[in-house]
Amino acid sequence: MSVPRHPDAIAIPVAVIAERRPGVTKWVDHVWQAVEVLEDAPPVPAWTKLREEGGRALFFAGTAEVVMHPTDTDNYKHNLESAQPLVWVLLRPTEAEPGMALQSVTVDAGEAHLHADVGQDLLEALPMPPGLRALATDFVARHHRERGFYKRKRDQANPEALARRVPEAEE
Repeated sequence: MSVPRHPDAIAIPVAVIAERRPGVTKWVDHVWQAVEVLEDAPPVPAWTKLREEGGRALFFAGTAEVVMHPTDTDNYKHNLESAQPLVWVLLRPTEAEPGMALQSVTVDAGEAHLHADVGQDLLEALPMPPGLRALATDFVARHHRERGFYKRKRDQANPEALARRVPEAEE
């Protein structure tokens, strides 16, 4: 199912590298971790094993689009202004081999926060690649508008209008 996008939204393709390593307890066979976001995808199918040594396996997890919307530039701007701009990768357990699926990649901390406590999903924050950072910086420069904070004033309540009316029979 495709989500409608704002006409000025952009989608930037990225690739993800994930690692599977042995678990440290008898209850967990292995542990997954997204380890890198690449600007260019290698010419291999998703979940191709790239390397294996010492029980650790490195996989090309696949490609995803980082979608940026003009209405969310506040979140992108705060991320870009931080000491280390990040990109968040969401991996989801699956029955199919090798046991994980690449769900999404985002540069929006608010969007990432929505996935932080969902089931057994794995959310990793990784350094933003330089090319993606340059595209995000340009996008924010073109679309960001400062929005002031406006505190809404409450209407004054009329206590008489809120009073209970006593039926005439009870008077």
